[in-house]
Amino acid sequence: MLFSKPGRAILVAHERASRLTIVVRQDSLKADPVADALVRMLKPLPATLRRSITFDNGTEFTRHQRIERGLALDTYFCDPRAPWQKGGVENAIGRLRRDLPRSTDLDDLPSRKLDAILARHNLTPRKCLGFKTPAETFNPLHFECESTPGSSPG
Repeated sequence: MLFSKPGRAILVAHERASRLTIVVRQDSLKADPVADALVRMLKPLPATLRRSITFDNGTEFTRHQRIERGLALDTYFCDPRAPWQKGGVENAIGRLRRDLPRSTDLDDLPSRKLDAILARHNLTPRKCLGFKTPAETFNPLHFECESTPGSSPG
């Protein structure tokens, strides 16, 4: 999710089953810092909830092999000019844009405010989830994964 100020962005990840969205500020759109940030952002999720990731064709994702190895998942790329192939995250970004227009200066946005925007986003009921929130839908998925035999507590 890019902003007017050059080099400022927010990395957005979207879990497909629950529609839970997680974000992290990104001050550099170079491939190495983006790969490191994605690994740090997704590592806490149980492996069963991070089996694959789909990227667009931006140069910031050229270190996809590092992400693939660091998280033990499969990486995929959309076809050029085919954003519908990752429609869930595109929809999430569109929803976040209501509170974070392109003109937003991320330097003036406190972390607490960004967390509140994300919480409101993840606590909004969705018709496609039977009017549950993404957070409500994610919790059973996470609990099921954490309570299966052989998984480590986390």
